[in-house]
Amino acid sequence: MQGVSNQDIKPETAERLNGLIEQFVGKNADYYKQIFGVMMKAPGYRFTLNWMAGLLGPVWFGARGLWNWMLGFLLLETMAYIQIGMGLFGDLGREYRERAEQIAQTLELRRQQIAAAESSGSSSLDALKRASESLEGALSGAQQAAATADSTGTFFFMVGIILLLAVKLLTAALANWTLEMQFAKWRSDRSVASGWSDTRMIISAAASAMVVILTSIKFAQPDALGILKAFPNNREWRLNVGDGVQAAFDWTKLHGRGFFDSITFGMRTLLDWIEVVLVDTPWPVVAFVIVMLAYLSAGARVAIFTGAALAYLGLLDFWEKAMTTIALLGAAALISITLGIPLGIYCARRPKVYSVIRPILDFMQSMPSFVYLIPVVAFIGSGKPAGVVATMIFGSPPVIRFTVLGVQQVPETVREAALAFGATPRYLLWRVDLPLARNTIMAGVNQTILLSLAMVVVASLIGAKGLGEDVLEALQYAAAGQGILAGLAILFCALILDRIVAGKK
Repeated sequence: MQGVSNQDIKPETAERLNGLIEQFVGKNADYYKQIFGVMMKAPGYRFTLNWMAGLLGPVWFGARGLWNWMLGFLLLETMAYIQIGMGLFGDLGREYRERAEQIAQTLELRRQQIAAAESSGSSSLDALKRASESLEGALSGAQQAAATADSTGTFFFMVGIILLLAVKLLTAALANWTLEMQFAKWRSDRSVASGWSDTRMIISAAASAMVVILTSIKFAQPDALGILKAFPNNREWRLNVGDGVQAAFDWTKLHGRGFFDSITFGMRTLLDWIEVVLVDTPWPVVAFVIVMLAYLSAGARVAIFTGAALAYLGLLDFWEKAMTTIALLGAAALISITLGIPLGIYCARRPKVYSVIRPILDFMQSMPSFVYLIPVVAFIGSGKPAGVVATMIFGSPPVIRFTVLGVQQVPETVREAALAFGATPRYLLWRVDLPLARNTIMAGVNQTILLSLAMVVVASLIGAKGLGEDVLEALQYAAAGQGILAGLAILFCALILDRIVAGKK
């Protein structure tokens, strides 16, 4: 068969397709015209062997621009070369010899102690002799294990060869299939890598050689290159950078004291108002309002569950701390949602702004929650306002992301129809975009509330009070029962809020 069969495709189409294949593959065009002609007859994988790809391995994939496949096969081949390297020049008994040396040192110390005991007539002589005999047995066992490990070099070598041949065969079997998939992508998107690039080949060959050689040396002879054992560093650099960061913190605290004081005052005022409602108000009134909210939002079943959960909080003496926790959570969530939804709407229609905001959101979600406490305590201090700020930072990214996603998913056809009927930008936002994006935005609100509640225990480390204190005390004093009860209280708070916000399904 020469190229794509004329029986399956019209002559002009076959000629054009063969031209595209020749343009895409570069080298060995006749071979790939024939192979692609066979593979295009039916979808899915077709078994073929590309021996050149099998021989070159990752270098072939790199030269073809298939970098994902190049990395995967490089890792597989590296595993094989590690086995070969350990079989040829590996110090396989190194661990056992080091253990034997440690035992020998201990044994020499025991022998000295035995000699001293014999000269002084000590009553511990028999115990020392028994310990010495035990150490001699352990030393013999370690030496024998080292000899046995050294003799397994041939086994490692053969395993490496078999593994390498299997990887080469797999490479040869998948090469044409992966290249044909790349060709299909290239036909619709010419930015996809094509042809055979000598530059890519040199880069992939150098990378493969570096990975294989350095990894094989590290596993076979760990002490051969000291630089491979630990990343080169200088502790003074870390200390200097840390001093610089501390100086920046000190400068910010000094010149921004009024700003941070105003934040603290605002947070404390908001918390006080919410605590007046939840803590100072008689508990029957608070319980009634919460149950009614659950009933109106999600129905009778959720209202019954809410009543049972509130009874659990009250009967086990968690009521006041639970209300304090919900107040802290409510303040943080209220600020996050109030700022997050408008910011998400603004970013949804301005991709350039969102490209700046998105890395900040990634940073906020990726940073461990405990790390938030360091700058928060440095600028805000400890206590409930600091807990609100830390919770707000941790919980605000979801509502922003989901708002952006919801608004961006509004069909353009619907927006164009509204504009065609004379909708103003304000009308378009309130009557078209937000109603259609409501479910997605509410999912973001729900995630923000739950993530904020997840900070309860962490925030208790800086004096935020609430149920997190009980969990923290249980961890400190190993009081498993009390810790489980407090954890269930936090869980019930989360479920109540989740059901009320989610509403009826």
